Amino acid sequence: MSALSTAQDDAELTEFGYRPELKRTLGSFHTFAAGISYISILTGTFQLFYFGFAQGGPAYWWSWPMVFAGQLMIALCFAELAARHPVAGSVYNWSKRLGNAHVGWLAGWMMLVASIVSLAAVALAYQLTLPQISSSFQFIGDGSGTYDTATNAVLLATVLILFTTLVNAFGVKLMARINTAGVFLELVATVVLIVLLAVHVVRGPGVVTDTAHTGSGQNLGYLGAFLTASLASAYVMYGFDTAASLGEESLDPSRNAPRAILRALIASFVLGGLILLLALMSVGSLTGKGLSTDGLQYVVLDVLGPTVGKAMLWCVLIAVTVCALAVHTAAVRLAFAMSRDNNLPAASLMARVSPRFQTPVLPAVIVGLLALAVLAVNIRQPQIFSVVTSIGIIMIYVAYLLVTLPMLVARVRGRWTPAGEGRFSLGRFGLPVNVLAVLWGAGMTLNLAWPRDAVYNAAPPHHWYLRWGAFLFVGTVALGGFAYYWCVQRHRTGVLAEHAAPDGGPGGGAGDSGAPAAAKV
Repeated sequence: MSALSTAQDDAELTEFGYRPELKRTLGSFHTFAAGISYISILTGTFQLFYFGFAQGGPAYWWSWPMVFAGQLMIALCFAELAARHPVAGSVYNWSKRLGNAHVGWLAGWMMLVASIVSLAAVALAYQLTLPQISSSFQFIGDGSGTYDTATNAVLLATVLILFTTLVNAFGVKLMARINTAGVFLELVATVVLIVLLAVHVVRGPGVVTDTAHTGSGQNLGYLGAFLTASLASAYVMYGFDTAASLGEESLDPSRNAPRAILRALIASFVLGGLILLLALMSVGSLTGKGLSTDGLQYVVLDVLGPTVGKAMLWCVLIAVTVCALAVHTAAVRLAFAMSRDNNLPAASLMARVSPRFQTPVLPAVIVGLLALAVLAVNIRQPQIFSVVTSIGIIMIYVAYLLVTLPMLVARVRGRWTPAGEGRFSLGRFGLPVNVLAVLWGAGMTLNLAWPRDAVYNAAPPHHWYLRWGAFLFVGTVALGGFAYYWCVQRHRTGVLAEHAAPDGGPGGGAGDSGAPAAAKV
């Protein structure tokens, strides 16, 4: 990487009023690995396949290309933003740049809470895999009790979160090495699994037209069942913005980050779609109870046998570990980005970069502790998997909307300027892609939050506040958080002196509209 390229990347950073602090050590594969490890093909497909199949039958597979098409619109917008602004805390800084300080804070707040909830959700995947490898990992009861599975899931997840906290606290190099090795192994294991499943197919691809009568009794017929089942696919294909969030630690990020975002999403779509399709084509019976309770773990053991099947499940376990690490890393970078704008409590401490580890240590610890708190609240929640994962996804979608919507407004008003020649740009397709991204984000957010017993109150006793849990929780986080910001934090907002560019940067972080994005309000 040339000194000129480094200087240009640093100059882009000073547009926000920041001085370069994080060491640029991550290459193109590292940024790709960050995006694909957050998406994590094996984690997502193995964690909620059981839910998708139970709610929509084999035909739920069609939600996979549907979600990909919608998320691709968002990813294309993000790729254009990453080419223009490769900066830590991507969603936060982008919304601040496109909108104003208030929109930026809300987007950052929603994304930060969503990342913490998502870390807890990903860590719960240990429960869906480890007891399938050996019953000795079921430390709480034998799994038959009402709360055995949920409580044991919290225990296993706690161990994983403690691990990701330590790795993130000890520096970006250690994180990158583990992440890169884990992603390489996950990609190899994914291809091997696809080949093994393909060898054992017992039915044709027409299986994806089978609804298994899951639409019976639904108000919208199979459409209602399908929309519920789409949660399983929506859970997988997000987090690609992580490649851009590491922009301040990456080499030539304005070129590498856009490619990493799109490659991560496309690779996940192709490989994950093949796994789901071939699993449905190769499982011994489509009426086996294990399909809607144990999911893909059941399929792998059924098709490949205990020896090979358990070997693949160990690979899934590594994928879950790397995914949790990537989610934790993204949350740390976001907390750092907000803190150096003095936009979080104890900001000066949260934004401090360890001279030894070259990483913000305190945010790594705080994020880990808050994720553990999310687990503790849900420790006796039988439907812990669908509740925590669904709420995490909704908040991610809301945060994404707070980027794509201001971006659309900026386009319409002629205030959006893509990166220069040779960088990624949507050109004349920018406006229609942006419109589709906003419509998709809003529609899917509503679908995911819809008060369904199947998602939020699957087991009795049934309560209205559980059915409406997504609206209540997300609404409380959004309104409560913004009320705190408006009454307290906005009066303190501004780049901390120790993190400011020597000359304050062009406009001290001014947005594309020319309004100060990180100035005192």
